[in-house]
Amino acid sequence: MKVLVTGGAGFIGSTTVDLLVKDGHRVVVLDDFSTGREENLNPEAEVLRLSIADETIPQLFAEWRFDAVMHCAAQIDVRKSVENPVFDAGVNILGTLNLLEACRRTGVKRFVFSSTGGAIYGDTEQRPTPVGADCQPISPYGITKFSVEKYLYYYREIQGLSTFAVRYGNVYGPRQNPHGEAGVVAIFARRLLENLPLQINGDGTQSRDYVYVEDVARANCLALAADCGGAANVGTGVETDVNRLYELLAGALGSTRPAPHGPALAGEQRTSCLAWEATRELLGWEPRVPFEEGIVRTAEWFRSRFGS
Repeated sequence: MKVLVTGGAGFIGSTTVDLLVKDGHRVVVLDDFSTGREENLNPEAEVLRLSIADETIPQLFAEWRFDAVMHCAAQIDVRKSVENPVFDAGVNILGTLNLLEACRRTGVKRFVFSSTGGAIYGDTEQRPTPVGADCQPISPYGITKFSVEKYLYYYREIQGLSTFAVRYGNVYGPRQNPHGEAGVVAIFARRLLENLPLQINGDGTQSRDYVYVEDVARANCLALAADCGGAANVGTGVETDVNRLYELLAGALGSTRPAPHGPALAGEQRTSCLAWEATRELLGWEPRVPFEEGIVRTAEWFRSRFGS
């Protein structure tokens, strides 16, 4: 297929591009490089330097005639979405609608959306949380992702575009940006290696479902090849709290440095854990990389870039 990957110079997008190229697809990356990095680009992918919200997107789609779109580009910073929900919605909702309209007009066969399982369900006592659980997002970021999923249903049922949403847990691994809010593993790794100040927010017992980036990219590729609608969770079904995460990461980097605790973040979601068994039935996917192994791989990658 000729596949467009939005955000294909980013963390998850570029890892997905690598797998698609390996599988023999012609891959085109669309990225404005606001957060994407040149070094992440696959040399066999073609690159279009453009925002998903650009008014020339419909013309671009008419010229390229893509078979499928893997939509990874997004405003991913939860804190930034709280500070500026209008900007967050402009990127995550209006930018996605710009793509969906272009797909509808040019006969794109498949549209797969990078959604969130970490933020879309909100705090829930039903953990691991199944894909059919109620969605009660407590951040503008989670709300925009849930809103787009409703648009996907419309475009599938009314406009005939094959759409699907992949709901990620907390993705970590090589290439993750250590400078932003998103990605506690990357942030801690860089700060440990460069001996920079760090702290654990609150008591550190807040937990997440950490899923390795290569497992996520594999799920993306399987979703592109499928023709099912709806959504699927991509997680491990295992909760890990921040204290345990720090212990494992510091150990993998050979650090005995303790992490001080700071004030808890107001409104932070306490828990997140995703049930993935239905994804195995739907896409033939299951997680392969245990958290302990993924942390070692991630630590080695960060050591190669930030270590002395």
